[in-house]
Amino acid sequence: MTSTPSATPSGTFQLGGDLPVTRLGYGAMQITGDGVWGEPRDRAEAIAVLRRAVELGVTFIDTADSYGPNVSEEIIREALHPYADDVVIATKAGLTRTGPGEWIPVGRPAYLKQQVELSLRKLDVERIDLIQLHRIDAEVPVAEQVGAFKELQDAGKVRHIGLSEVSVAELKQAQETAEIVSVQNLFNLTDRSAEQLLDHATSEGIAFIPWFPLATGGLVKDGGPLEKLAAEHDATPSQLALAWLLKRSPVMLPIPGTSTVSHLEDNVGAAGIELTDEQFAALDAIA
Repeated sequence: MTSTPSATPSGTFQLGGDLPVTRLGYGAMQITGDGVWGEPRDRAEAIAVLRRAVELGVTFIDTADSYGPNVSEEIIREALHPYADDVVIATKAGLTRTGPGEWIPVGRPAYLKQQVELSLRKLDVERIDLIQLHRIDAEVPVAEQVGAFKELQDAGKVRHIGLSEVSVAELKQAQETAEIVSVQNLFNLTDRSAEQLLDHATSEGIAFIPWFPLATGGLVKDGGPLEKLAAEHDATPSQLALAWLLKRSPVMLPIPGTSTVSHLEDNVGAAGIELTDEQFAALDAIA
């Protein structure tokens, strides 16, 4: 690996067939306070992280109206606006916040439309590149929730539509109302619960955005299962976990998040790691 990491070697994926993004992205949940609530401890560092990410070739930044709430989107605007032509901002709507660590699904169409209008204003864009339904609200028909985004898409305010934390059956149900270009589910080396969805997305050419890609607890701690393999490859455990995701499927768009520039640079270094099939299998066996 070079001394200056770059996200570019991770390759490119075309969201919806027409919107290119560098596959190794950045998740902007951690540029908020504890419990994803309120201001970050160091706003200047959060701004520096976003600017450094773009400098290192990251073009896909994932956020949500509920991160803060509002804080993440506002910091993204402060750090990056006016946005470079190749920078794609994905956001979400559909979860409300009543306090730190609390998340409540609300999928009423009027609410979803309101939140998209607010995100347009907070991000200072005329159209949202990718709007994702943060969670399906069990009390509202899926067609109405996705339909709210479809109406905004038809009005030119949304380019593409995605889903978060869904099953294959729910994805297919949503596709009856609008084209779905991405799904975002929990997935990492030690939690493969969304494997069926990943395989389906791969066969359909739909982006799969794994959130919590590093399982930032036991997976990367000192003495953890990745430690020995990382030493063999002159890489950090986090980098190997991300490299495994990138090799797992061509539709995979990992979005590791961090609030420090040093951790960001470490994560981006994963793009330069090319795992052999044998190394991939060894990592695959860890879980």
